Amino acid sequence: MKAEIVSIGTELTTGRNLDTNSQWLSRQLAGLGVAVHFHTTLAAGLDENIAAFHIARPPASLRIITGGLGPTQDDLTREALAALAGAELILREEFVSQIRQMFVSRGREMPERNRVQAYFPQGSEPIPNPRGTAPGIWFDLGDALFIALPGVPREMYAMFEETVLPRLRHRLGHVGQVLVERKINTFGMGESAVEAKLLDLTRRGHVPEVGITASEGQISLRIFGRGASPEEVQAQIAPIEATIRERLGDWVFGVDDEDLHDVVARLLLEQRRTLAVAESLTGGLITALLTRVPGISASLQGGVVAYANEAKTRLLGVPETLLAEHGAVSAPVAEAMAQGVRDRFGADLAVSTTGIAGPGGGSAEKPVGLVFIGLASAEGVRSWRVDWFGSRQEIQNRSARSALNAVRLKLLGRF
Repeated sequence: MKAEIVSIGTELTTGRNLDTNSQWLSRQLAGLGVAVHFHTTLAAGLDENIAAFHIARPPASLRIITGGLGPTQDDLTREALAALAGAELILREEFVSQIRQMFVSRGREMPERNRVQAYFPQGSEPIPNPRGTAPGIWFDLGDALFIALPGVPREMYAMFEETVLPRLRHRLGHVGQVLVERKINTFGMGESAVEAKLLDLTRRGHVPEVGITASEGQISLRIFGRGASPEEVQAQIAPIEATIRERLGDWVFGVDDEDLHDVVARLLLEQRRTLAVAESLTGGLITALLTRVPGISASLQGGVVAYANEAKTRLLGVPETLLAEHGAVSAPVAEAMAQGVRDRFGADLAVSTTGIAGPGGGSAEKPVGLVFIGLASAEGVRSWRVDWFGSRQEIQNRSARSALNAVRLKLLGRF
């Protein structure tokens, strides 16, 4: 079985929202051995939807549609499917009752307009939605299976996992080939430098396939394995992952959805070490990333955002003479910030950032993208210079990750 995912919504075609549903669904289908060959994004228009559903895509025997199942006038997925099949829309009173009960449970009265969500193309099957008011639609049309789900991710995820996934597994039987992706995440090396160490693995036609992606300074190796069973696929992937780890060493920090803040938090908690953070350039971003991890309060003592020079002196004890001599963007100031915040919080480790995020404000000596990371511990204090290109936000994000990576390497005993 091959698939197409159709995402419907003007907010997607105008760029206001990202289409994360297609990404998530593609990964779920890969686990079933279903290859997704097309991602299609449409605005909320009846003619466009019908035309897209009519387009002949011979390889696609499964189409999953997200969006367009709400109660408003521009929610037209059910109408488009009915028009495609030449079928009437039939009101299912039991779903009117379910939708009304959803409103009652929230202390509200159901607007009459929501009755439209209980209409289904004749011959289709409703897919229950326990978390919202929009049921989905399961519709077999000739050689193609159409599955329509709400665009709200929280609702769509639950409906897919609880209802759609078991039905698809049953339908596929033993026919599907298992597809598994393993992502190896690295930080600190450029994309071309990483590939130079792995050219024999990333060449076209390699089995399993190995691809490279880059985002915010993170370089990820994606290993795609295919086989008749999960065990067969894992046997393909395991030696390739081992080779990547051997060649890249400490540049590898995690796998799959692990981010640097997840790894740093885990290491801090496992080692029962504490951390404090002093931020200028990154404006609290490092602290914000770490506090996403449940339980980090046992290790993260606190953070100080000292953006102005006066704040660096008053809050962190950075000497005015040091700022005057070297400037705020310098290795000595990064080190003083790290030592100052460690002393004030009594933490085992402390990390700091100072730099020039731009645009503007740089010079030949200190260009935009120049960043200094400071790290203080019982063994002393040290600093690193890193240089980033990109927008202000990109420089801030990459600098926060550079600081977290310095903490990670320290916790691993690499310096």
